[in-house]
Amino acid sequence: MASVLNSTLRRPRRHALGLAALAALCASSAWAQTQTVTITGRGITPSLAVTGFDDTPLSSAPFSAGSVNAAQLLDAGSRQLSDLTRTDPGVNDAYNAEGYWSILSVRGYTLDNRFNYRRDGLPISAETALALDNKERIEVLKGTSGIQAGTSAPGGLVNLVVKRPERTLRSVRLEAREGGGGAAAVDLSQRFGASEAFGLRLNAASERISPQLRNAKGERHLAALAADWRLSSSSLLEAAFEWSRQSQPSQPGFSLLGDGVPDAKAVNPRVNLNNQPWSQPVVLQGQTASLRWTQGLGQDWRAQAHLGLQRLRSDDRVAFPFGCYDAVNDLYYADRYCPDGSFDLYDFRSDNERRNTDALDLSLVGRFATVGIAHQLTTGVLLSRFRSRFQRQAFNFAGQGHIDGTLLTLAAGDLTDENTHRDERSTEWYLRDAMKLGEQWRLWAGVRHTRLQRDSVRTDGSRATAYTQSATLPFFALSHQLTPQSMLYASWGQGLESDVAPNRARYTNAGVALPALKSRQVELGWKHESTDADASVVVFDIDRPVAEDIGTCDVDASCTRRIDGSARHRGVEAQWGRRLGAWTLRAGGTALHARRQGSSRPELNGTRPSNVPATSLRLSASHAFAAPAGLSAGLAVVHEGDRVVVPGATQRIGAWTRVDLSARWLQRTEAATLTWRVGLDNAADNRAWKEAPYQFGHAYLYPLAPRTLRASLQAEF
Repeated sequence: MASVLNSTLRRPRRHALGLAALAALCASSAWAQTQTVTITGRGITPSLAVTGFDDTPLSSAPFSAGSVNAAQLLDAGSRQLSDLTRTDPGVNDAYNAEGYWSILSVRGYTLDNRFNYRRDGLPISAETALALDNKERIEVLKGTSGIQAGTSAPGGLVNLVVKRPERTLRSVRLEAREGGGGAAAVDLSQRFGASEAFGLRLNAASERISPQLRNAKGERHLAALAADWRLSSSSLLEAAFEWSRQSQPSQPGFSLLGDGVPDAKAVNPRVNLNNQPWSQPVVLQGQTASLRWTQGLGQDWRAQAHLGLQRLRSDDRVAFPFGCYDAVNDLYYADRYCPDGSFDLYDFRSDNERRNTDALDLSLVGRFATVGIAHQLTTGVLLSRFRSRFQRQAFNFAGQGHIDGTLLTLAAGDLTDENTHRDERSTEWYLRDAMKLGEQWRLWAGVRHTRLQRDSVRTDGSRATAYTQSATLPFFALSHQLTPQSMLYASWGQGLESDVAPNRARYTNAGVALPALKSRQVELGWKHESTDADASVVVFDIDRPVAEDIGTCDVDASCTRRIDGSARHRGVEAQWGRRLGAWTLRAGGTALHARRQGSSRPELNGTRPSNVPATSLRLSASHAFAAPAGLSAGLAVVHEGDRVVVPGATQRIGAWTRVDLSARWLQRTEAATLTWRVGLDNAADNRAWKEAPYQFGHAYLYPLAPRTLRASLQAEF
């Protein structure tokens, strides 16, 4: 294998700067409190909006959820949503390429970037680069989400909470990364008026992106403004707007070489296969605005109207490896590369993609009591509309490439292929009630009725589909407060997805909508939270229907799109945290048994889905030094088990472990409070395949990023 990969793929020399930082930071351990997601909410937020019961402390709610706040994102050096995989063992990579939008999986299910993401509780599209600089926290709900979302994949929901003008703040941050990357950001917050009735918060950021990956330099910019007006003690008007733009070449994956998994230690993770002279950057630009009115209705009730608008524009371009023709043996590898490391290279271009999302949520929240039962009720309706418009696209053969990145081809950018416009409208009526049945028992119930209309048509007017569908999804949970610090709960809920057979001649049911795809989950959990410790154990069982093409699908009327069994994911999640004097320790792990079942293809039944690790661990510790005051240092360990590369096949990538080191010094002066941060990611420069996404009918492999040193200085005035 080494002879095939040649000298360009040899392990690069370690540099003295990285070794010096490693030696300095290894003297201490930890940074857990600066980056670990907890499911109890202690020290982060008393409640999370993503659960749908945001008036209830998370430590008392029958959900597995957590959040990462703005300070934790900075401490971890997080630049994008995919960095959440560092903190929570239940959140994993699911096709996370440099220069592209983040794709996550939760509990082994890949989240749908169109339906599983929220901004301040309203649906948004995550088919873009979502800026984090103006976010107060990122919330993650695990499991089915039928009472929170009309349609979504069953893994969970991600909610981005925008920073608001809650206090006076003047903050400037400068950051530098190994390789020449750097960023500057400002965060300004001010309240005005005698009673501080008006508030403004401005966030702006600019970054020069220069990762260790070659041929991937880019830039990103953000400008965001949030305002509020406290008209009275019971009336609040809030508005927020943000504009962002990222331009950066993306990163194609490596792949199987014939039937073999290439040795990750022999592959240079700095090689970018998108290195053709004609390669262009992916440009992701977005504008998002929201307006929220909250009106108190007496002591126990409030009404809210929340409007959100999102406008996305993308230019998606890449030199894209896909399959390989082996001329020597006259073989075509449809889902991998040739044994000698060569592959077919395509010129893909889809410019001026437009994605628009509008959402209006009207809700009523209140408390009341009947026959001795205290109710915490939420009811409302969510109206949403999604519209995507595209141009013709290019996906043309441009020649052959090689995994050493040395072969050059000619551009083939003619727009020869049609794209697909999509429209969706949905109306979602919902009702949630948390009922207190005495001092220790609570009953939780919810229902969401969704009616949706979806249409699609090719850019040339062909292959039109249109259908409407309705579904009602319930949720029930029962919780018992064992002690003031500990509780048990059991829950049952559903999630909804929708699918339609493409309107093409090869389908026997062309243009016909499939029955509503309802996933089901049972969850049992225990939570404990005290002054200096928290812990939790959650057991879950999710069964999700799988919609697939059945048949040869190579000639007319040879293919049927239908439900073909299910993907059942059962597992255990455990997290523990403890403060011992100057030390903070955390540990978290997920053991997942994910299998296909009930498929008409026997070779799939009993197999693990591709790109799903059976085990994930997160370990961390931090130590605060007595002198100098404000200095802390830390260590974090991320471990993930092996992953299947091709569905139903035996090839796997190995388990891997990454160690990250960090230090932080909070320095208080008369003029400002300074926060110095330094981090060394992948400190041991471990070589491994990070993930193995099976996308577009093709197996891809992504390596761990090389060891990277970063440093930043934040000043608050």
